[in-house]
Amino acid sequence: MAPHPGIDTEQIKDRARKELLDLLEGVRGKKNLVIQKSLAGAVGIFVKFSTLQDHGVDKVFFLENDNVDTSQRNIIFLARGEKASQPIAISEQIKRLQESSSIEHEFSVVWVPRRTLVCNKILEEAGVLGDISVEEFPLYFIPLEHDVLSLALEDSFGDLYLRKDPTAIFLAAQALMPIQQKYGLFPRIMGKGDHARRLMELLFRMRSESLAGDANLNLSKVGMMPSASIESLIIIDRGIDFASVLLTPLTYEGLIDEIFGIKDNQAEIDSSILGSAPGTQASSTGNANPQQQGLKKRKIQLDSSDKLYDQVRDTNIAISGRLLNKVARRLVSDFESRHVAKSTSELRDFVNKLPGYQSEQQSLNVHTGIAGEVLKHTQSDLFARVLEVQQNLAEGSDPASQHDTIEELIARAIPLPTVLRLLCLESCVSGGMRPKDLDNFKRLILHAYGYQHLLTFDALEKMQLLHPRTAANVLLLPNAIAGGAPAGATTNYGYLRKALRLIVEEVNEQDPNDIAYVYSGYAPLSVRLVQCVIQKQYLYSITKAGPASAGAMGSGGGGGSTTAAHGWHGFEDALKSVRGETFNRVQKGEEQASKARHMLSGAGAGKTVVVMFLGGISFTEIAALRFVAQREGSARRLLVCTTDMVSGNGMMEVAIEKRDFSKG
Repeated sequence: MAPHPGIDTEQIKDRARKELLDLLEGVRGKKNLVIQKSLAGAVGIFVKFSTLQDHGVDKVFFLENDNVDTSQRNIIFLARGEKASQPIAISEQIKRLQESSSIEHEFSVVWVPRRTLVCNKILEEAGVLGDISVEEFPLYFIPLEHDVLSLALEDSFGDLYLRKDPTAIFLAAQALMPIQQKYGLFPRIMGKGDHARRLMELLFRMRSESLAGDANLNLSKVGMMPSASIESLIIIDRGIDFASVLLTPLTYEGLIDEIFGIKDNQAEIDSSILGSAPGTQASSTGNANPQQQGLKKRKIQLDSSDKLYDQVRDTNIAISGRLLNKVARRLVSDFESRHVAKSTSELRDFVNKLPGYQSEQQSLNVHTGIAGEVLKHTQSDLFARVLEVQQNLAEGSDPASQHDTIEELIARAIPLPTVLRLLCLESCVSGGMRPKDLDNFKRLILHAYGYQHLLTFDALEKMQLLHPRTAANVLLLPNAIAGGAPAGATTNYGYLRKALRLIVEEVNEQDPNDIAYVYSGYAPLSVRLVQCVIQKQYLYSITKAGPASAGAMGSGGGGGSTTAAHGWHGFEDALKSVRGETFNRVQKGEEQASKARHMLSGAGAGKTVVVMFLGGISFTEIAALRFVAQREGSARRLLVCTTDMVSGNGMMEVAIEKRDFSKG
């Protein structure tokens, strides 16, 4: 079988590695590397520290720690150049080293992904621009998995929705353009949301500028014809569906992120949960203090290189334990097989497989510990109370009936992000909160958590996560929008629950037949919109003709490889109830060249649909998109692109005021 056509994420990783190592090689001799913290994890995905050492790196320091030493003459700074804080920190550290060191240092600054006017101006005003060499490292998309590309812009959510900074949109366009240049134009670009519209317009503008900039460029011959391997680009603005992220995830990977946090495919987990690291059992039995051991954390790699994790990551937590138990029984059976091996060849086969068994056993031990901790968390009273409120709100219950529980949670002083998520969820799915109720909750939270959170509420309102309702009948009319605003002003979940069947009452979590399994009954709106494009027949079957069988979603949902050619057709009314602009644009190239390209590629070949999330995507939504891709089979591949990963707690942390003004 021929390899599936599409975007090779390994090539993106290899190219990033080569470009970084070439930059390091450009500085002769040993060197110290000073890297921005948020970049360190992202860089670690495609290059290991041992490789950096092979290319002359002696020590690595974090820029934020301000502790680079004078042990090497060459010092390289690697940081993002989009904000003033990084060039300010770099200039201060360069001046400190110049003043305190007897060595005449050679400084190099590498800006990711580009050098900006702000950086130049700050370094010039600090008087260090003439003392450094400046390079660019055009690192845009970082492959988190074979089907997930991330810009790793950790501030992108706050920039887009709180600070109204459109830099992430520009960088997303810069990242998508090389894909078009290599694989051809996205034949169709469609999306939902105001930020998504701006990204689409930027892509069209950059295409025009590329063609006008250099007539001899290969873009006009290859990259500027519609792609034969990419079917379409779907752009989803995070702002159209905050609710799906505010809900508590119920997949194994989503809950690990919820409880421990996952950053750059790694999670820091207490060693008491995981047990001793491989090879440390003997040393840990000596004079180690058990209390100190419990405080230590281990970084665990969480990606598809761990075959066991790859099997359970997207499953509902209700069955994750059973899958781990099944693997444990199989491993026991495999180990026991050595006793029944009779011939020398059978024993040799067992010995050859032993390293694989041991690796799988270590992975099983790690995930058994993690799953046990996750289970303990999900069985707590607090988790059950919060989940009940969330599911009632998502199903459309009267919000007022949940207020007593929320007030009780505030009185128990549970973590503030959890309380704010519940209030924001109610606001999002109900078109805002009643002003009287909102004022009451503000008063309770200010008394319980501090008056600095007046600024927190202001930030949440700016982000349109928490705001007063201005029309009492918003839930009564099918296409009514809060405050009598025009269609597209806000997302009307009351109408969309039925129009797109966001609530699926009978969910088979063990053998799911709908994306709603990721929330045990709620289908994330963002992914339903993707299904509106590529799985029309399946959505028709569950919204027009009642429940569909599990088989209705198989074989590409009955849509075949041509459904995306019709864009949003058939779901225009539902889209009017989703916040933001709707668009569907076709990109055309030279007609004869396009026809020849499609003939050479083969009409029946499966294609790739690129789904771009502006403002971030959650692990639960990725699980839902993988489920869609699995049901598509060979007919279509999904490639998920995002500005960064996002979670409900992460959204709240953007808004929560950290300063305590009571201390003067």
